[in-house]
Amino acid sequence: MKIKTTVYQLQLGGMANFSYIIADNASHNAAVIDPHDDTDAILEVLSSNKLTLSHILLTHGHFDHIGGVALLSKKLNAPVHLSLHESPLYNVKAPNLIQTKNNDTISLGESQIKCIHTPGHTPGCQCFLVDNDLFTGDTLFINAVGRIDLPGGNGTILFQSLQRIKTIPETTVIWPGHDYGATSSDTLLHLKQTNPFLACSSKEEFLDFFM
Repeated sequence: MKIKTTVYQLQLGGMANFSYIIADNASHNAAVIDPHDDTDAILEVLSSNKLTLSHILLTHGHFDHIGGVALLSKKLNAPVHLSLHESPLYNVKAPNLIQTKNNDTISLGESQIKCIHTPGHTPGCQCFLVDNDLFTGDTLFINAVGRIDLPGGNGTILFQSLQRIKTIPETTVIWPGHDYGATSSDTLLHLKQTNPFLACSSKEEFLDFFM
């Protein structure tokens, strides 16, 4: 099977953030997920691989995930995609802001990016599914999940979002928003076996972790 996209994972900043560049191999168009304010590193990957930035995708609106939005959106004239459920609480300023809904698709050359609404860490958290890769932001980490004690956080809703993630193919590779685990990515199948939050069979068991 022909590989349609290439994933570039960049660990940036003091909070071990991951920013991602997804490149469509046919068109060399690219999308940046959660651009850190170290935009020089992002621009270097785009330039060295002769990629054209077509989209900026935001898993949510926390400051450590949107630091590079203003510069990149203006410099490269790329639209910014943020969940409509996120905008009321976390305002992201960009000249071309597009509000996404659950199951929306974004075209990237010959590839399609699916938006999956996964609230709980924030009201508008979303994951992005591209082929066999799922970019989970702060919804799901390798060994943990996102906090629920920040404005808009809700443990019950996060548990429900994780149940939806568990229904996608188990061969899917999970790419988290922070380098908080033993590895920088892993398959959903393995995380079901090793991530204690994902292994919870009930809401009550899940919420006990936060007590």
